Amino acid sequence: MTEPMALLLYEKLIPGSQLVQKLQDLQYRVQTLNDAAALAATAEREKPLVVLADLYSSQGQVQAAITSLRQNPATAHVPVIAFSVHNDAATHEAARQAGATFVVSEAAVAHNLPQLLDRVLTEF
Repeated sequence: MTEPMALLLYEKLIPGSQLVQKLQDLQYRVQTLNDAAALAATAEREKPLVVLADLYSSQGQVQAAITSLRQNPATAHVPVIAFSVHNDAATHEAARQAGATFVVSEAAVAHNLPQLLDRVLTEF
């Protein structure tokens, strides 16, 4: 059986590489990218089961990338777990408005990844 694909958008090396390892430990194939503008096209091409997106971006384009993902009929169904190191209410709300399925802290993703994946894949 083929391993499910997770698409991971991040710029910060440490939390990103840790999430790659955790996803691989959960038997996911992981495609990474650091250019938010490429998210929708990459998701359409790679057909991931789930997208994880760090809301931190030096270019500030993650919310727009989530919106593009949602507006594309080929990727609109893909659940998105957005996360950030800061519990910034405005950033989190912007991600929700853009279409993120869940918006959580970086710590929540790191410590509760299996539960988040189960929830996002069974409820949505």
